[in-house]
Amino acid sequence: MEAIFQLLYSELKQSTRSSDQNCRDIATRLTGEVTRICSESKRIQDSGEVEAWSTTLARHRLKQCLEYYQLGSHRGRVELHSTLSAVVYRYITPPQVQSSYQARLNLIEDFLQGFYIESLNAFRRENQMPPTYRPRSLLELAEYMAFTERYGKRRIPLPGRRNQQLIILRAQTYSQQQPPETMVDMEQVAEGSSSESEHSRSMASVPQVREQMMSQEPELSEDALRNTVITELMQYLEERQQQDCANYFALRLQDLPANEIEAILGLNSRQRDYLQQRFKYHLIRFALSHHWELVHQWLEADLERNFGLTPQQWKVLQNKITAQQHELLELKQKGLADAAIAKSLGCTPTQLQKQWSKLLEQAWEIRNNIVSGAGATADE
Repeated sequence: MEAIFQLLYSELKQSTRSSDQNCRDIATRLTGEVTRICSESKRIQDSGEVEAWSTTLARHRLKQCLEYYQLGSHRGRVELHSTLSAVVYRYITPPQVQSSYQARLNLIEDFLQGFYIESLNAFRRENQMPPTYRPRSLLELAEYMAFTERYGKRRIPLPGRRNQQLIILRAQTYSQQQPPETMVDMEQVAEGSSSESEHSRSMASVPQVREQMMSQEPELSEDALRNTVITELMQYLEERQQQDCANYFALRLQDLPANEIEAILGLNSRQRDYLQQRFKYHLIRFALSHHWELVHQWLEADLERNFGLTPQQWKVLQNKITAQQHELLELKQKGLADAAIAKSLGCTPTQLQKQWSKLLEQAWEIRNNIVSGAGATADE
């Protein structure tokens, strides 16, 4: 324990501007969490490599904490909210109700506010902290956000030797609008205990958690666009009954390595490669046709900015496209509706869409070829 504490303390002290006492407190809590996991895990105990496991777990928690610290309070909250939203997106759907895109976003927002409260209570309980505790320094907030991400991804054993992430179980319960008694039962299984007094403290903490997790300052446009792109892409995949691609995308958003994705989805490497190629196909269709304006705006490569091309690249595109594509581009730049453009060009809406997608793809290739030429290792 002393070696783990010293590792964590020295790294926190070196990598942050927090006070010495703040670094000591957080190093102590992380050491306690690592020690508890190693002592309670039969697999770790049977491995005969408890010390190696302790170091690995400690470094993982340290890395998570420092990543949120470096993002800062606002961007850290946005990143956590985006990560958890992507995980629960397809599980938050009211039964027997035709939910709109905005309605689902509102449900996800409400669900996650409740989940942040649950996570804060779990954080207090597991670290034996008073019920009034809440993060105050940036490092404490980073510690709490990293804990919340791990807490949501905990694997809960289910009947039939199955398991599921805790946050997904919570999302399914919330979406199905089950009675409070059922939710309490699930908490007892997953967490060990639950009480009315603890629930009362949770409800009293709502304003504090909202203040800490969802700042009232306007969300950065790039973060808002990223979240919208993620949600729209999820919806696009589900509408086309591509649930396995949606699952793959959700796991990719968590930056999981290929072997973990294969294990979670129950795939071998060849099946995972095939799924990856199918997802890439749908991603390209999404980006170059159905939601091209949204994606290009997020990439700062929309029509108003010449698809993100430099003046030289824009000339290359102009020389490459056909006369009909030239006319199409000019009409698009004038802001005409697709129906009016199709009528002007004497083609069907489907033919117009194909021509526009081809033009976007040509611009995409010109832009990416120049970028990849400047840095050949960027893709890797």
